Amino acid sequence: MRAIGNLIWFIFGGLVMGLAWCIFGLLAFITIVGIPWGRACFVIAVFSFFPFGKEAIARNELTHAEDVGTGGWGVVGNVLWFIFAGFWLAIGHVISAITCFITIIGIPFALQHLKLAGISIAPIGKTIVSKEVAMAARHANAEVSVANLRAKK
Repeated sequence: MRAIGNLIWFIFGGLVMGLAWCIFGLLAFITIVGIPWGRACFVIAVFSFFPFGKEAIARNELTHAEDVGTGGWGVVGNVLWFIFAGFWLAIGHVISAITCFITIIGIPFALQHLKLAGISIAPIGKTIVSKEVAMAARHANAEVSVANLRAKK
């Protein structure tokens, strides 16, 4: 089912927004300073081309370790990203979502656009994984939280 959803998605909207991510990635690479953002753009472009069955998750939620993108510098990077590119990509995804919502049959695609609009706003510190990996990471984090709460009693 994911393959069919991704194929239909790619033909009716994923291609355009994926190319928009690639354009912003190329612009970021041209600036040299923006290479980390450009790399993230290309990763998210692939996610934008084929979003069904995948999810964006915070890297520290997945690895249980802080890094540059998940700390204070990640916040600074996300603010800069939002100002220069994130706002425009998010608008593109929201407009695409509204268009899909209008055609009742496009509601699953509209939800994918909204998911992508969310990551457009703040992509630094995120990684793209399968839904199963994301669910397993959240389950493991919940188990650790419960164990910590039990240890405090």
